[in-house]
Amino acid sequence: MDEAANRHAVTRLRGLPEPDHLPALDAQFVHRRPATGLGPLAAPPRVLLLYGSLRQRSFSRHATEEAARLLQFFGAETRIFDPSDLPLPDQVAGDDHPAVRELRALSMWSEAQVWCSPERHGQITGVMKAQIDHLPLNMGGMRPTQGRTLAVMQVSGGSQSFNAVNTLRLLGRWMRMFTIPNQSSIAKAYDEFDAAGRMRPSAYYDRMVDVMEELVRITVLMRPHAAQLVDRYSERKDEGREVSPLTDLASRATAGR
Repeated sequence: MDEAANRHAVTRLRGLPEPDHLPALDAQFVHRRPATGLGPLAAPPRVLLLYGSLRQRSFSRHATEEAARLLQFFGAETRIFDPSDLPLPDQVAGDDHPAVRELRALSMWSEAQVWCSPERHGQITGVMKAQIDHLPLNMGGMRPTQGRTLAVMQVSGGSQSFNAVNTLRLLGRWMRMFTIPNQSSIAKAYDEFDAAGRMRPSAYYDRMVDVMEELVRITVLMRPHAAQLVDRYSERKDEGREVSPLTDLASRATAGR
């Protein structure tokens, strides 16, 4: 499927209001291309963003949108998945649902992801977990999450907490993703966004800039090595893919010892 057809087929992408308007960003301190010199930049980094609330005024969605604006500012291509009609895992036989298929296709398209969940009862929400649970480790020989870079964020209604981001980190490791060191946790989110859903200037916003800048850098840095970093012995063995001494550089280098 070509790019135009793929865009037409995906119907659960959220539009991004005011994509070029970044009033909380102080441009005099910003690198427009933070990954310059770290790896190939001919194609923009492809980033899928997931959020964890279906409320009309959803602070996790607003935070995700701010992250997407920053990523686009840094030269990335972003897609935000709308989970509003995503069924629960195992609710539909064989996961045969268009929202599930689109989520998986978007994950396959991505080379990096951002996960943002509210903290509810000390944990991530069911909406967030359902999206992750719909992403299998192995899907017909394809791996929708393995080897992708990941940034994690959370919003809280009370004081600052890290329960949700800690769980997202655990899930990222389970999904064989490379979670970046930095993270964003926004406390009292109702004070950090204006009536239009835009984030006010604050240390929380500055941290989000740091996180997105780091995600772009690490994604580009890993690009030339992505396939090698996830080349696993157990998978080669299961699939019967023998390593040829003619192509294995390590074997050739040690052959004369």
